Amino acid sequence: MSFRWFAGLWEDQMIRAGRRHLVRTLADIAAQQGIAVQTLLNSGRHLAEGFPAPLNAGRTRLYDGEQVDAHLAGRPVPALPTTDDDEDLLDRQEAAALRGMPPQAWDRRKKDPAVSKHLVLAGGVEHWPRRVVRDHTPTPRRPTGSSGGGRPTGAGDQVPRDQLPARVAQLLDQDPALTAAGVTDSLGVHRNTAQAALTQCRADRMADVIEQHGVTAAQAAAALGYPAGQTRRAGVRAAAILRGRQARPYLAAVAHALHARGWMATATPPTVQHPEDDVCVAALTLDAPAAPAPALVWSERHGWRTATSRRHPLGRGAAWPPPGPGVRHLATGAMPAPADLVNALDSTG
Repeated sequence: MSFRWFAGLWEDQMIRAGRRHLVRTLADIAAQQGIAVQTLLNSGRHLAEGFPAPLNAGRTRLYDGEQVDAHLAGRPVPALPTTDDDEDLLDRQEAAALRGMPPQAWDRRKKDPAVSKHLVLAGGVEHWPRRVVRDHTPTPRRPTGSSGGGRPTGAGDQVPRDQLPARVAQLLDQDPALTAAGVTDSLGVHRNTAQAALTQCRADRMADVIEQHGVTAAQAAAALGYPAGQTRRAGVRAAAILRGRQARPYLAAVAHALHARGWMATATPPTVQHPEDDVCVAALTLDAPAAPAPALVWSERHGWRTATSRRHPLGRGAAWPPPGPGVRHLATGAMPAPADLVNALDSTG
């Protein structure tokens, strides 16, 4: 567990169960206030008395959004839960502390398939559920040599990425308890590639069941025959997929408005993407010569911004950048009216 000296007291901080969707980085907090992150750092507002304590002690500091919102609105900052839960998310330092080992030892332990398949990214920082960290027993190493099986170290993926979803779907049809290791052994792809494809396939199917039958993610997983221990990430992603589906009409309306304004050659709506399991983003290319920006990016957390690249509008890791050259935050709220967005873009010309 991580601790911070704050207002004269040691406070036990971490991402408590069920609060992952509230996690914010300093960049998020700066964007929320309409300033650059460097401006926030230079001002020291995040270090001022009364500002919520970070949830971790790592290089990328994470904060609880409910606490941040309360502080910025001048309301009392609510306390976080203090009771340990199996679904608390622990970062590298917290996991190592729980196991009583140095962080470098956890760096080796986290590569074990029994741990790596439970990896969760929160604010771009690696986390693992408390139960996984606490209960993990190292998997016996396979013998070295050609008889070890699996994917040889350094070997390239044997299945093209565009064919992988369909191949994984076939395997999952045959075995609902399929693991990333099973995908790797069957298809010869890297374990991380296998895990991402497997999580996506399960999440898509769980979202369909949730949408059609109004059940919970756990109930959808059970109906599909997926082991509960393998579907936490898929459940989080399924919820994001459903939010993305709900956002489609709005994004289509925006695309239509931009096309009508003459900034897009067609009114094709964007595809909702999930660079992290628990967030929805989308990008629109403004391909007309007179367009005020190369592209627009939408985030369900932040709303709209301009982008400097048509080819890679989201940027590395899809992090939300502060205002700067070529990057402008547009309108207000996560879903401003299409007309308001067009007006905001007009003012950039």
